[in-house]
Amino acid sequence: MSEYDVIVVGAGFSGAVLAERFAKIHDKKVLVLEQRSHVAGNCYDYKTEHGVTVHHYGPHLFHTNNEEVWQYLSQFTKWTPYEHKVLGSIDGNLVPIPFNLNTLDALYPKEQAQQIEALLIEQYGVDGKVPILELRKSSHVLLQQLGELVYQKFFVNYTSKQWGCSPEEISPAVTARVPVVISRDDRYFHDKYQAIPSEGYTQLITNILNHSNISVHLDTDATKLVALNMNDQRLFFNGQAFNGKLVFTGMLDELFDYLDGELPYRSLQFDFETLAQAQYQAATTVNYPNEHAYTRITEFKHILNQPTTHSTIVKEYPQDYDRFDPAKNVPYYPIFNQANQERFEQYKQRVQAFENVITAGRLADYKYYNMDDAVGNALKIFNRFTEQGAA
Repeated sequence: MSEYDVIVVGAGFSGAVLAERFAKIHDKKVLVLEQRSHVAGNCYDYKTEHGVTVHHYGPHLFHTNNEEVWQYLSQFTKWTPYEHKVLGSIDGNLVPIPFNLNTLDALYPKEQAQQIEALLIEQYGVDGKVPILELRKSSHVLLQQLGELVYQKFFVNYTSKQWGCSPEEISPAVTARVPVVISRDDRYFHDKYQAIPSEGYTQLITNILNHSNISVHLDTDATKLVALNMNDQRLFFNGQAFNGKLVFTGMLDELFDYLDGELPYRSLQFDFETLAQAQYQAATTVNYPNEHAYTRITEFKHILNQPTTHSTIVKEYPQDYDRFDPAKNVPYYPIFNQANQERFEQYKQRVQAFENVITAGRLADYKYYNMDDAVGNALKIFNRFTEQGAA
């Protein structure tokens, strides 16, 4: 492996950005290993025969306030502006999510909605955000009832489906983050930059990796090639000592062959349908908190506003992750609790003993990242190594 200076495991955002930086800025020869048959990780997308761009692992909607991230990615793609709006199916009505003043008007009689709106503005101000946990404890009966309605109709059943647990097991800390928005701005995100790569995420990642110093090998399980010797902190690749850098963006428990036990995740099952109709629903995403086994339906053509005669939708079913089951072996969401965090920290300490191993990304950090977080963290990691003269 002497022909390579850096081995990158994973061709998602984190791996691609670090590969590109090492290749371009430090003129390193980089080998990227990806276990799937495609680049772009969970952001992988493709066009159907009817011209609809489909996100294979569920909708990915780029938004950021990070100027560095926006400027970096803009080297590799043109953008199509897109502001995400979500509807929720509540008692037979489709209403805006997150709960805002328009949602209030849709669910309450006019006079009562006006009364509650006045109370919200008086208590929390125009454009304010108030957690439903706070509303449920309000001294105002109407606000207390509003908090209870949002909790019961919008939050508790959706979260139970998402995380596979009973309402009693849902942490109050999770509830505390769910807001009522005192505004008529229906947008799901409010970041400065909101857009979708015009040619898709797969093409964006392909462009990032398109450097003469980078070689990409797909369908390659790197954990069967990489070995970390815990006795002398040496790194081996394909049976030979490797003195370059290893960038690892996969699961740390898998890297160490589950030595400290398995880190649990929630996974997702996707049920795709292509329909012989121009449009299926009024918004990109409609949430179903209280009905059906699925949590939401996404209709992809809304994202890039693609005028097609057919439409592709996907229903999303949360499920437990199982690495032995091909239908459940994609890890999406780390399950946060103290025991899991302590187990992750054990793996983190193990990997930190290896000076030439860099970990990055949501799996390696056992943390859910938005796409801009993943890119921003990768850039920070690279800059830190550069400043330390370690690259």
